[in-house]
Amino acid sequence: MVVSSTKYILSVRFLLVLFFFTVIEANVIPDLKIKLLNGTKTSLAELTKDGPLMIDFWATWCVPCKKVMKYLDEYHLEYKNQGFKVLMMNTDSPRSIGKVKSYLKSQNHQFLVGLDPNKVISKKLNGLVMPTLILVDKGGEIKWRHQGYLPGEEVEIKKQISQLLNN
Repeated sequence: MVVSSTKYILSVRFLLVLFFFTVIEANVIPDLKIKLLNGTKTSLAELTKDGPLMIDFWATWCVPCKKVMKYLDEYHLEYKNQGFKVLMMNTDSPRSIGKVKSYLKSQNHQFLVGLDPNKVISKKLNGLVMPTLILVDKGGEIKWRHQGYLPGEEVEIKKQISQLLNN
């Protein structure tokens, strides 16, 4: 009886420690490999080594995604001298890549564009609702997350970026 209760206590302690470290680590993005629209490859660690990163999951069919894009491009340009970057992770299917390229070319955006046609990255970062914005600091820690977009929310997005850069 004593042995089984000791095993139970050890099992509970182990699970509590495991839970504690999982909760702590859940705020740090994994170092995922990213294929960019221009054909090059990078990683999330590489993108955050110089400063914060805004990751936004989007698709060509998503109207709110297209609306927030212009603001994210403005912020990408405005704060780039402080190491800030915007990574737009496209989740269109492999057959729709032509639409992605032509849409972005017509808009002349300057942010980085990653491809996630099989939704591997969006699943790992819980970015299946579009748009999903994830603001990450230089160390890879998630500082802010937002899903959806309504006109006016760009003010809060800029505020979050500015606060992170000024800390």
